Amino acid sequence: MRKAGHVPAARESGFSAHQEGVERLLASYRAIPPDANVRLAKKTSNLFRARASNSAPGLDVSGLTSVIAVDPEARTADVAGMTTYEDLVAATLPYGLAPLVVPQLKTITLGGAVTGLGIESSSFRSGLPHESVLEMDVLTGSGEIRTVRPDGEYADLFRGFPNSYGTLGYTVRLQIELEPVLPYVELRHVRFHDLRALEAALTGIVLDRTHDGERVDYLDGVVFTADESYLVLGRQTDEPGPTSDYTGMDVFYQSIRHDGAAPKRDRLTIGDYLWRWDTDWFWCSRAFGTQNPRIRRFWPKKYRRSSFYWKLVALDRKYGIADRLGARKGNPPQERVVQDIEVPVERTADFVEWFLREIPIEPIWLCPLRLRDGGADAAADGRAWPLYPLAPGRTYVNVGFWSAVPTVPGQPEGAANRAIERTVTEFDGHKSLYSDSFYDKDEFAALYGGSHYTELKKRYDPDQRLLDLYAKAVQRQ
Repeated sequence: MRKAGHVPAARESGFSAHQEGVERLLASYRAIPPDANVRLAKKTSNLFRARASNSAPGLDVSGLTSVIAVDPEARTADVAGMTTYEDLVAATLPYGLAPLVVPQLKTITLGGAVTGLGIESSSFRSGLPHESVLEMDVLTGSGEIRTVRPDGEYADLFRGFPNSYGTLGYTVRLQIELEPVLPYVELRHVRFHDLRALEAALTGIVLDRTHDGERVDYLDGVVFTADESYLVLGRQTDEPGPTSDYTGMDVFYQSIRHDGAAPKRDRLTIGDYLWRWDTDWFWCSRAFGTQNPRIRRFWPKKYRRSSFYWKLVALDRKYGIADRLGARKGNPPQERVVQDIEVPVERTADFVEWFLREIPIEPIWLCPLRLRDGGADAAADGRAWPLYPLAPGRTYVNVGFWSAVPTVPGQPEGAANRAIERTVTEFDGHKSLYSDSFYDKDEFAALYGGSHYTELKKRYDPDQRLLDLYAKAVQRQ
């Protein structure tokens, strides 16, 4: 454990280095031609929608990738906007602290999780990453850095920033809450043979935060088939004992499965638990053969991570490798279906049954969420999150599916994704915008902020230096 006496000097040094990065950012903004869109000069991304090429210089965010300071007494961290959660967690765990919500993949940035939303197994009790933000410095489209908080002059930007995807501005610095964590996480993998039984159990656990007399600190699940699904229940503990390691030959999601009536138990360090999905990008590493023991044995550990798999996907998209290989076998091109959606908990079984019937993809990830306490007050005075309007006091379930399906001749582009969008809307749900979307303008406006977004755009990006949200999310500009 680090000594608290080291914090002030480190804090001063961190803010000094951060200010240098801010100056480079502002200089790069001024260098962008007035008639060019402002974009990040960023080599990596966790987005899965195509983007138009752009020859104009981008914003220099190279100095905005560090944890500025951790305050273990206040349980807060000041973090530059482009800092990855991998680096953030590495800075906070030595103090026995962690962000309230740590998205599943190491290279997701804190700024990205706030402007583009993030989620994980603590979201049933801690909401989404933007709900633990205390304040942000935001570079707006007009080139000004505004410090935004839940209240005050720029409260509208604070509330409208989540799900804006860089179309209102970019985070320069965020101050976030941290929570105490214990060294280990005890896991129970509870099997269900019926999706409605799973839905009922999930509903109860979210409200009670217990199951069979044991506390539940983390909650997510996996659906393999309609009659084989699991909830994964995590409980923090400081009790010593043996732990599993899924960075080697074993694969985490495969370890969940069992035939017994009693839950299967497991145990991970808190660090390994937070990154349990990253090693194999949930189950997507199987597309590259990494789960084949004969290949896995020789696949370097440093490349068993989501960021490397993402690079392979980018190469496939650029050169159409999978479709070319499929064409040689007489197979049609594939439609990418990489999405996360949310439906109310009482429609979870309905949606999953529809999905398994209509979209040939498995497994499926489940992750419940609720807005944090206080969300009702925010909604009452109009300060809830207008660009992604979840209802306070209501439980939702994120359903994640990441694969591809064969295209059908005569069907429109994105036929499977369009069907998913229609069904999610019918079930009073929402869809994240990190991947392909096909909404028309009116429906998009109704779902994602409408006139509220228009007013924010006028105030913080009056000259349209940043892309419009519809242009970015649907038109893929």
